[in-house]
Amino acid sequence: IGNTVLHILVLQPNKTFACHMYSLILSYDRNKEGPGSLELIPNNEGLTPFKLAGVEGNTVMFQYLMQKRKQNLWSFGPLTTVLYDITEIDSWAEDQSFLELIVSTKKREARQILDLTPVKELVSLKWNMYGRPYFCFLALFYILYMVCFTMCCVYRPLKPRTGNKTSSRDNTVYVQKMLQESYVSYEDELRLVGELITVIGAVVILILEIPDILRVGAAKYFGQTILGGPFHIIVITYACMILVTMVMRLTSTTGEVVPMSFALVLGWCNVMYFARGFQMLGPFTIMIQKMIFGDLMRFCWLMAVVILGFASAFYIIFQTENPENLGQFYNYPMSLFTTFELFLTIIDGPANYDVDLPFMYSVVYFAFAIIAALLMLNLLIAMMGDTHWRVAHEQDELWRAQVVATTVMLERKLPRCLWPRLGICGREYGLGDRWYLRIEDRVDPNKHKMMRYAEAFKAQDRDNYDKGSEKLEINRDILYKKEMSALSLSRSTSRTSSHRGWEILRRNT
Repeated sequence: IGNTVLHILVLQPNKTFACHMYSLILSYDRNKEGPGSLELIPNNEGLTPFKLAGVEGNTVMFQYLMQKRKQNLWSFGPLTTVLYDITEIDSWAEDQSFLELIVSTKKREARQILDLTPVKELVSLKWNMYGRPYFCFLALFYILYMVCFTMCCVYRPLKPRTGNKTSSRDNTVYVQKMLQESYVSYEDELRLVGELITVIGAVVILILEIPDILRVGAAKYFGQTILGGPFHIIVITYACMILVTMVMRLTSTTGEVVPMSFALVLGWCNVMYFARGFQMLGPFTIMIQKMIFGDLMRFCWLMAVVILGFASAFYIIFQTENPENLGQFYNYPMSLFTTFELFLTIIDGPANYDVDLPFMYSVVYFAFAIIAALLMLNLLIAMMGDTHWRVAHEQDELWRAQVVATTVMLERKLPRCLWPRLGICGREYGLGDRWYLRIEDRVDPNKHKMMRYAEAFKAQDRDNYDKGSEKLEINRDILYKKEMSALSLSRSTSRTSSHRGWEILRRNT
């Protein structure tokens, strides 16, 4: 019951009341330390009160709980060294990482916790020491891998065509070789090495991705843009296309160009995933994902309806015409493709000035140009502009969330020997088995005094200024006589309340 009440208090809108009640309940807890403590009992979703405060974006409760867990190590003047308990924050030994919960939640307030101490310092330490070097090395390795796969596709086994043409539009001059003919020369063996590397890489990708899908769930794993959801779909589809191409090559099945083409496009598009390691490019990947899976997906439904309608009309109009003179609509699939190009204004309206065009073509094309080019394309541009504006206002926040997600991903996949645990074990200071992060804080003793002066400057009445200005002028001449050449102001300078405030500050100093 006490643990349930703690979880309820984390969700309360009145943060001050919740903090006081939280302390009151913990004061009656018999097991304040160890696994029996109320603070360490998870709910049905596996969240302790501390993790629940982070997921819900309750920054006040999070800071309150962190203040309860910190230990002041020593103080010397304005310097203070503090040990922050990062046992539940650090993702090194956690099945349900606090950092992963923060970046995977849909609440924007939760991402503000990434700017708070000690989360900000822990993420920065992990990223700078291990995350960034490993991520850059992984990006370089993947680009070299894609270059190898591309070269294997470019120099795939082909032979001249021997059969006769079946149509005047048939333009095929090379066909795919059989398996027995594909690996004969030295160049074929060299290509075989690259193909083996490509297949091994695809298998490794599936081995690394499938456990995370089973652990997190497909909906959450593929649906979160910050976690790289669309890129996970791309890389898994790429690996499957590689395996399909391998099966078709081994069975000498014609048509391997289809999965091979898909694999090339998907593999190179996945390079954009590594842009998240750079602050300048990272937010743009989020922007592209939101535009494609938000604005563009909704727009494609409207575009499909328009293209189907007008492509059918164009095909019917040119069905009786000679395809040698106007071949853009000679069959229905080609009509669909031509209408799609016209929709995006990639090509101009097809015309042959040596022959007469059907009258209905001009009428239908006029309506199509108004609806597609003027109305729908400008609607898409407006939708994307709105998405760009929304993402641009939170691009720094999104990039930090990307860095956290990437750091957690690398920490889970890399061996422990390559990623040691950061922090200080509490045993060194007699604080048990919990792990702490040491942070040095500098406290300015005059900070609050200066703030009071600043408030006093703003509140002073300008009507009383003339009476005190003469006294301040005399004191300034006495105290700063030696520095007159450097600090004196021109007599023509207007005496404002701000200037008088700085004089008070100098005199008191």
